[in-house]
Amino acid sequence: QVQLVESGGGLVQAGGSLRLSCAASTSTFRVNLMAWYRQAPGKQRELVAGINSDGGTNYADSVKGRFTISRDKGKTTLYLQMNSLKPEDTAVYYCNADGITPELRYLEAWGQGTLVTVSS
Repeated sequence: QVQLVESGGGLVQAGGSLRLSCAASTSTFRVNLMAWYRQAPGKQRELVAGINSDGGTNYADSVKGRFTISRDKGKTTLYLQMNSLKPEDTAVYYCNADGITPELRYLEAWGQGTLVTVSS
């Protein structure tokens, strides 16, 4: 019922910037694009940044001051602006969303991930 597609990953040098995007492909019901997660090689998935319905944001301590999460006014695209990238930011980044279907069932969706590689 919903598909999330991440884009914007790539290879950058330390200190560089990338902007990730996550687009929701369905309009059959309202979906809440909530957060970005990442998973580095050999490590568990972690929450990077989240955004509330009122626009409030939260960030992992490791990215505060460097990353910014945002959402368009139509709430169909989620962004993650990443500045001052470090090698330890290297990971596959995933966006996460949820919603309530017309059948009143809770649905959680994940994108396929986009790879960010930061070289020193």
